[in-house]
Amino acid sequence: MKKRKIDLAVISDVHLGTYGCQADELIAYLSSIQPKKLILNGDIIDIWQFSKRYFPPSHLKVLKKIIGMASKGTEVYYITGNHDEMLRKFTDTDMGNIKIINKLVLELDGGKKAWIFHGDVFDVSIQNAKWLAKLGGYGYDMLIMINSAVNWGLKKLGRERYSLSKRIKSSVKGAVKYISNFERTAAELAIENGYDYVICGHIHQPRKEIIENKNGSTLYLNAGDWVENLTALEYSFKRWRVYHYNHDKLSPFYVDEELKEMDMNELIATITNKEEFLKNIEVHQDDKDEAKAKAKDLD
Repeated sequence: MKKRKIDLAVISDVHLGTYGCQADELIAYLSSIQPKKLILNGDIIDIWQFSKRYFPPSHLKVLKKIIGMASKGTEVYYITGNHDEMLRKFTDTDMGNIKIINKLVLELDGGKKAWIFHGDVFDVSIQNAKWLAKLGGYGYDMLIMINSAVNWGLKKLGRERYSLSKRIKSSVKGAVKYISNFERTAAELAIENGYDYVICGHIHQPRKEIIENKNGSTLYLNAGDWVENLTALEYSFKRWRVYHYNHDKLSPFYVDEELKEMDMNELIATITNKEEFLKNIEVHQDDKDEAKAKAKDLD
């Protein structure tokens, strides 16, 4: 399948290492695009809840896929969030096309500026009571597990999926107010600093909305998550859109064959030495051609 070429893709809140992560769907999405830049806007690996007992192959494949994209020329920016805050000690580290940072300002078409950060800086519970935030994270993961069982039953009955967490958030005034305040605060700071776009994650609420105040306006964007919403942000032809995996059709495709054959060591090597990687691919191909020739001779 011919991949969609786009200028910029933003994903956030993947939460690799948790039961709620929809890794297979994310691999499908990443395999369908060819972005010039890929922004990982926080909480990609859930270090808070990381356990050696649960990190399935599909979660590892997501990391392999991202590294593979970087080896092919995509600029990858890993912006740290609260669940992967341990990576902040490596801020400003470059590994070939992969950069670890806390925030990012990009100048896009026409000189417009995009301010990109995860958004946990606005979360009072994280700043003042991290233990409470972590407890809430475990509770959310448990809720997702229960929700998965409920949706399995609904699917058997031929009924639509149901989101318990969305129902709870929409029915609790405090949660609705928090989300609204989060978006307003991010937008007002962007306006104050002259940013045309402000792009966040953290609250798992995909959004594209122009927010105004007496000082001006900005386009607020949120990439959502890959736990429930399965959404991303895409920028191309001077326009932003929210991509919904469950609504936007994907043509049939197959995961890159080279990705299946490469192990993690080979993938890491591609970050720092692409020429060596290409030589390895050529060697593998020569081996295959030689094997085919021998097989033909046997016939």
